[in-house]
Amino acid sequence: MNRTCSALFFPDRRRLSLAVGALALGVGLSTAACAGSEGHVIPPYAGPAAAGPGPGPSAPTETAVVAGGCFWGVQGVFQHVKGVSNAVSGYAGGDARGATYDAVSTGGTGHAESVKITYDPRQISYARVLQVFFSVAHDPTQLNRQGPDHGTQYRSAIFPMNAEQAAIAKAYIEQLDKAKVFPAAIVTRIEPDRPFFEAEGYHQDFMVRNPTYPYIVYNDLPKVEDLKRLFPALYRPDPVLVAGARKAG
Repeated sequence: MNRTCSALFFPDRRRLSLAVGALALGVGLSTAACAGSEGHVIPPYAGPAAAGPGPGPSAPTETAVVAGGCFWGVQGVFQHVKGVSNAVSGYAGGDARGATYDAVSTGGTGHAESVKITYDPRQISYARVLQVFFSVAHDPTQLNRQGPDHGTQYRSAIFPMNAEQAAIAKAYIEQLDKAKVFPAAIVTRIEPDRPFFEAEGYHQDFMVRNPTYPYIVYNDLPKVEDLKRLFPALYRPDPVLVAGARKAG
């Protein structure tokens, strides 16, 4: 992240948005200057069970749950990925009692801000979902933080739905670390058997509903641009929205 922006570390991203907005107005910072977008395509998964999507007699909908900092940006990225039919912001890693924004924001509930991704395995594989996650949705080398957000609730984590997903996630991280794809070791945690709790309604589709919100402009819209630039075959211009997915269901 650009130094000017990395100095703006506030525990509450709502205050950060106000501060960044004021700074941008005062000194005319460009969007790119504060975004610090450094997304790049990482190698595809090459381990066991790496079969890609394809037609079959039946293709049930599958889900993936990942955490990579503020859920607004992670949700926004996957809403633009072809084959994804829904991406819901929520909390994983803790129990139902603490699964509220106010509680999770304290960093003491064990949850991480997460996104549950529903996808069609005929169009995109789980390994491909993880490739997008590692390439553009967040920085997997940052421990308990992403950009301006700090705390275990912003950790990088994968919450596998089954043993196969857990094995793929583990093997993929080992592959990337061995190849030294990133300048530092990946700190993404694999946390199986953790329930997902949907976040409050005002967090859903946040990027789409608030495209000029300073936090979104500086931290999250560049991720979508990276998706479009680095994965053109996967990019979908019109995002799939939580509200629309529910109507379709």
